Amino acid sequence: MPINLPLKDMTLQEKLAVMESIWEDLARTPEAIESPAWHKGILDERRQRLAEGTSRFTDWETAKADIRKNLS
Repeated sequence: MPINLPLKDMTLQEKLAVMESIWEDLARTPEAIESPAWHKGILDERRQRLAEGTSRFTDWETAKADIRKNLS
């Protein structure tokens, strides 16, 4: 079923509102969304590093500052 939205005529705020509506709808049935196999592999690797004690965590504010610094 094709869905035609007048994207070229929509404001940024309208586009974001549509995206929010879609995410809210998808979030109602998370069990219906299957994660791809590659994602499970990444999560397994991260769990393994956590179990080995080789993971390093950064709080969100520090991570954002690091990202901004690397983009400059």
